[in-house]
Amino acid sequence: MNIVRYDPFRDLRTLQDEVNRLFSSAAPATSGREEMLNGVWAPKVDIFENKENLVLEAELPGMNRDDFELLFENNVLTLKGERKFEKKTDEENYHRVERSYGTFTRSFTLPNTVTADGAKAEFTNGILQVSLPKREETKARKIEVIGTDAAPKTIDTAKKASA
Repeated sequence: MNIVRYDPFRDLRTLQDEVNRLFSSAAPATSGREEMLNGVWAPKVDIFENKENLVLEAELPGMNRDDFELLFENNVLTLKGERKFEKKTDEENYHRVERSYGTFTRSFTLPNTVTADGAKAEFTNGILQVSLPKREETKARKIEVIGTDAAPKTIDTAKKASA
């Protein structure tokens, strides 16, 4: 029979491990500890592409055009700005403030297939939409295939072959 030493703190350490596991799984995976403490926020962004452009859409609710700036350098698109908390009067007594405020910076490394020449940005109803055109040499083209057995056939390189 083995002798087992009694550890009075074993249950306490087990409880602490469980609480740590609970809080680490509840916190967003992308947020660092510093961000959670300081209340840093970043606007949500969607990036997609169509035939002609790569498009970035960012949510900037409650902001004006002068509150942010957009930079494109070395194929990195950077959006930075500040959403300010403006207390309207001294008579207001806030019971809860859940919306995020403060400075933000978001940077996106874009593929070499896009160019800043001809880029367009629109800001409407709190949504910033940036369209970056694709370079001409990277756009899909049609190739004509000539054969000896039939008439010429055009293959559209933009469409994917179905399996």
